[in-house]
Amino acid sequence: MSTSSPSASTPASARLVSLDALRGFDMFWILGADALVHTLAKACNVAPLRFLDQQLEHKDWAGFAFYDLIFPLFVFMAGVSVVFSLSRLIETQGRTAAVKRVLGRGTLLFVVGLFYAGGFSNAWPDIRVLGVLQRIALAYTGAGLLFCFFKPRSLAAIGAAILVGYWALLTFVPIRDVALERAAVPAKLGVAKPTLAQARQLYESTTTHVTGTYEAGRNLTNHLDFEYLPGRKYDVYWDPEGLLSTFPAVVSCLLGVFAGLLVRRTDWADMQKVTWLAGAGAAAVALGFLWGLQFPVVKKIWTSSFVLVAGGYSALLLAAFYYLIDVRKWRRWCVPFVWIGMNPITLYLISGIVGFRKLAPRLAGGDVQTWLDTTLGAGWGNVGIAAVGLALMLALARFLHQRQVFLRV
Repeated sequence: MSTSSPSASTPASARLVSLDALRGFDMFWILGADALVHTLAKACNVAPLRFLDQQLEHKDWAGFAFYDLIFPLFVFMAGVSVVFSLSRLIETQGRTAAVKRVLGRGTLLFVVGLFYAGGFSNAWPDIRVLGVLQRIALAYTGAGLLFCFFKPRSLAAIGAAILVGYWALLTFVPIRDVALERAAVPAKLGVAKPTLAQARQLYESTTTHVTGTYEAGRNLTNHLDFEYLPGRKYDVYWDPEGLLSTFPAVVSCLLGVFAGLLVRRTDWADMQKVTWLAGAGAAAVALGFLWGLQFPVVKKIWTSSFVLVAGGYSALLLAAFYYLIDVRKWRRWCVPFVWIGMNPITLYLISGIVGFRKLAPRLAGGDVQTWLDTTLGAGWGNVGIAAVGLALMLALARFLHQRQVFLRV
């Protein structure tokens, strides 16, 4: 363990182990830890596990749970990485090389996202154009290009303008007074499974308009998806990673850029960086929830208040990880997170396409599951399967890390 002073500044060229660990911590929950908590909560039914169980579920609409942080935290960290990967490239090879890298990586990640969502396994229009990886690609590309051409003050002004502009659009632009939502459309039409043509007829026949609505399916973001987003939508009539909400997602990445610029400074001591990260994070969370009183905190349309709340919590987590790992050099506890954080997209793709949880019953299903249910109690067989699935993911992450196999997009 290093005995370097916590007040010394981390060199700008040094790799941020804390960022790798935080990225791994973020992915850890969606690569198997969530399933383990859910099964444990059902098997044990104790208050702490019930609380964790609730926090590992997305809010239906407005509100914020820990699980709602997973996605924007990854986007935030992509912004931090932009600073460290592009700054040196701009200094050594120029802005053109940096722009080419941003466009190349963004395009590749978008294509990988299309493949992850099913690729061309279905015929058009039953293909999802936008999704999680595509949103990361677009947010990274937008923030990366802005970083290449604008200074920090201009970036801050652009980010603020996007958040305020997004709020203004959703608040003041009139929309048809109809909720394009899974349950609302069938109820309105009196049809159990309405076709998209029937939903469009309902939408176009609605002549009354409203403003300032942020309900599910009854807001400008969702209505624009219904009208203009081609292909299959995740929520039938609109997509949580849709068109208009991509713009505030770019700001989520820009918040990571600001954090990266702060951490990369060589004229500040590390503890000063931690203090500013934590202070800015707490301020953003408070401002986000305050704004949320009028413009609700909603992940599915990536509201401006959601950007601030998620960005604030992301900065707080980065401050904590940076302090523990890169300042204090306490690193043994985070080794598994580093394994994951060095190959996050690879593990995410394998988990989604192959599925560690799908493989786990081959080792812990059948008689093993029955024995656990009989010996330990009902539900413990599912706990065993979830634990094996998580162990398989960690074993693969460790295998790749030990052999220095890092598949980066």
